Amino acid sequence: MEESHGINGVDDSYRHLPILYLTFLSIWSLSACSWTVNTFKNRNFQQTNSLQWILASVPLIKALQLTLSFLFWHSCFHHQICSLWMSFGVYVTGVLFQTASFVSFLLISHGYCITCERLSLTERRTTASLGCVFYLTLVGYRASVPYFAVLLILNYMISFYVIFHHISQNLSVLREQLSFIEDENVQAMHDAVYAKYIMFKKFQGAMQIVAMAETVIYMNMDNSSQNYWLRLLIREWAQFCIFLYIGWTFRSQDMAPRFSVMPTLKPKDNTVIPPIYSMEMDEKTFKEFRSHEWNIGVPMPHSNYERQKDSVLVIIQHPR
Repeated sequence: MEESHGINGVDDSYRHLPILYLTFLSIWSLSACSWTVNTFKNRNFQQTNSLQWILASVPLIKALQLTLSFLFWHSCFHHQICSLWMSFGVYVTGVLFQTASFVSFLLISHGYCITCERLSLTERRTTASLGCVFYLTLVGYRASVPYFAVLLILNYMISFYVIFHHISQNLSVLREQLSFIEDENVQAMHDAVYAKYIMFKKFQGAMQIVAMAETVIYMNMDNSSQNYWLRLLIREWAQFCIFLYIGWTFRSQDMAPRFSVMPTLKPKDNTVIPPIYSMEMDEKTFKEFRSHEWNIGVPMPHSNYERQKDSVLVIIQHPR
């Protein structure tokens, strides 16, 4: 079948691309703005907010890619100028978007800001290494370097294995904690642990969809211009819906009470939930109390009447 060529030798089958990119640019830009505003408004939730700022960078990168894509195709059809540098910008931002997405998925699978405040040195090195290798193999694949398609498939397999392995580990730990709560009747932590369990279950389902979607995309290696806009439409909608679902699941919000009670680093052996203590002590004992493992706060009274009353001591032990 002969391909029809429009102005400046550009295939007419690509004529739908400018409006398509503009539509998705509007959608992703609106999503990025609302995401950023919500993250800023809920910045008092320090644990989940750190993860949200990382996730918020992904739609911003995607919006930049769609902006460059729209400008490139718009200039091709309406100004007869197909900028090489703009196409290179589309190429780079596309690679950055996919890399940032997978790094975000790796962080969530490790339980960053969900089951632990920060990752261990080994986890950080593993995540950084996988991200760098994924970026380089994706660059080679997009540049049609020989054998990089095989390397990219291997990298996908390793990345998905790591993600699903850590998700399973976190789900197992959270199930043990829920069992411990029921056995020991520690109901104060039930809602928080159960909320984390549900989040990981949803994330596991989302990653299964991502794995299937990536498999379908790379199995369909048809690079012809026929119906390219339709394949692009399906791919863009799939990316947006998946990331919207994951972002909504891990959005900054008023979580269950004690959701932020988590160890600084993920424990290797001990999976028991951090204890919640209530302690009372007199003024003399309090003055002699010193420990680096405790945060001690004494609320300041706001009136003369309150100064005459006994101060309330708030003592919080750092979970290990």
